[in-house]
Amino acid sequence: MRVAIAGAGAVGRSIAGELLENGHEVLLIDKAPTAISVERVPQAEWLLADACEITSLDEAALERCHTVIAATGDDKVNLVVSLLAKTEYGVPRVVARVNNPKNEWLFNESWGVDVAVSTPRLMSALVEEAVSVGDLVRLMRFSQGDANLVELTLPPESTLAGVRVGDVNWPEDTSLVTVIRGNRVLTPDRDDALEVGDELLFVAAPAREEQLEELLSARS
Repeated sequence: MRVAIAGAGAVGRSIAGELLENGHEVLLIDKAPTAISVERVPQAEWLLADACEITSLDEAALERCHTVIAATGDDKVNLVVSLLAKTEYGVPRVVARVNNPKNEWLFNESWGVDVAVSTPRLMSALVEEAVSVGDLVRLMRFSQGDANLVELTLPPESTLAGVRVGDVNWPEDTSLVTVIRGNRVLTPDRDDALEVGDELLFVAAPAREEQLEELLSARS
């Protein structure tokens, strides 16, 4: 997979390093000469250019990219890059960094964003996830399809403890994607029984979150 990353700061370089280790092609774009540090990520391609300019994105051959990541420290830049990537080059997947939580409402499909990643929100969600049992925690919002990645730890008093996944009447527009049990990450099978303390990760429509929380937290 070919990935272009707008923003070659610490965040962009870290993402690039992870993607390269997983065997992907990576292009880092930044307009600041001081940000072009080829020696820090030598396996990546580098381009000194303004990612908000069409001519720069033409030079980057964005139409050949499977994913674009707008990872600069400026929300305005990230929105412009996302919109251009989606509308002008038809990039299938656009991921954008949200620096200011107040701007998060802008990062949606209207601006070409498929996935918005807000570091402050993610950090607060992880704190909630660490201390909350029985409460639904929203980890990430997927702009396309209007869905969220949510987590809930099955409490001891839940009526679903010991119930098979396939026997649960899950709400519409929700999908159980992963069960974290101790040190294990499980792909749920309909015959698997839920256990107290299981961390359940769902992709769910926002309108179904309350119903999902009530189902999983129902007391016996």
